[in-house]
Amino acid sequence: MLPRKFYLDSIFDDLLNEETSVDMKCDVYEKDGNYHIEADVPGIDKKDISIECDDGYLTITATKEAKNDEENKNYSKKERFYGKSQRRFYVGNVDSETIKANFDNGVLNITIPKQEEKKNTKLISID
Repeated sequence: MLPRKFYLDSIFDDLLNEETSVDMKCDVYEKDGNYHIEADVPGIDKKDISIECDDGYLTITATKEAKNDEENKNYSKKERFYGKSQRRFYVGNVDSETIKANFDNGVLNITIPKQEEKKNTKLISID
C-alpha cells in the first residue's frame, strides 16, 4: 500500500530537486485497486522518457534535446522547453515488476498496484 505521504512527497521533492528544469504536470489518483500517475510530456519521444523505481521512489525523467539549427534563429519569444524534466514520487515498497506504463499522444500513464498494508504489531516487554 502506498503511504499517505505519497502525494505530499512529490511537492517537497519538486521544491528541493534542483535538477527539475520544468514542472512536469501530473495527476495522481486511485482507481480499481491501483494508484495511477498521468504525466503530461508533450513533444517528448517515448525513447527519451525513463521511469525508475528505487528505494521506494518512482522517478520519471523526460529529456528533449534542442534542434541543431537553434543557433541560427533570432527569437522574439521562446516558450518551449528543451532539456531535462523530472518528477519523483514516494511509492513505498512496491514490486517494480508489477508497475505498468504506457505512452500515448504526449501523456505517460503509470499504474502501480496497491499493496496490502502490513501491520507489524509487536508487544514490547518491560524489564
